[in-house]
Amino acid sequence: MSTKQSLRITEIFFSLQGETSRVGLPTVFVRLTGCPLRCGYCDSEYAFHGGESWTIDRILEEIRQHGTPYVCVTGGEPLAQKGCLTLLTRLCDEGFAVSLETSGALPIDHVDPRVSRIVDIKTPGSGEVMKNHWQNLNVLTRADELKFVICHEADYQWARQLIMDYSIHHRCPVLMSPVHGGVEPDELANWILRDKLPVRYQLQLHKVLWGNTPGK
Repeated sequence: MSTKQSLRITEIFFSLQGETSRVGLPTVFVRLTGCPLRCGYCDSEYAFHGGESWTIDRILEEIRQHGTPYVCVTGGEPLAQKGCLTLLTRLCDEGFAVSLETSGALPIDHVDPRVSRIVDIKTPGSGEVMKNHWQNLNVLTRADELKFVICHEADYQWARQLIMDYSIHHRCPVLMSPVHGGVEPDELANWILRDKLPVRYQLQLHKVLWGNTPGK
């Protein structure tokens, strides 16, 4: 089936997945342009504006050239473009293992159920905590993952309380990572161990390997 619908694309690149349970897997990343949030620690501000118009057919053609089954649709905020839902379904129909990285500010209930939804919960330290779309918590499944980016200990305590109050770890795997260049990685690790918090600690592998280089 041909799909002529277009999306605004900042970049498509081949790299190692740096986060989530798929960390380390060779993955094609499709970075959509635009985001309604302005998190203080954002590392993809270059995706807020610009980009180029690509048809979904062209996107699929580019992805196939890299020879990997893993595709991650990210941003910006990919769900800010209506055509993102069509792209996700088309990728699944083509047999790819698809993940979606979303800020958690927009509803995820219409995303194709074959997609693994990686949903960020914005902490107070992000500056965008008021943008969280809390209803998303009700539709998470074990195929999804929830992520907290921690700026400081107050963020950690806020996230810890939320996890325990709503038993989020029983809904889906919970990820927790330190802001790159912010809270020390060993500090966050020690807090998690101290509290026996049922989360997966993660560092951004791509930052360890390549720093803040776009397209990595």
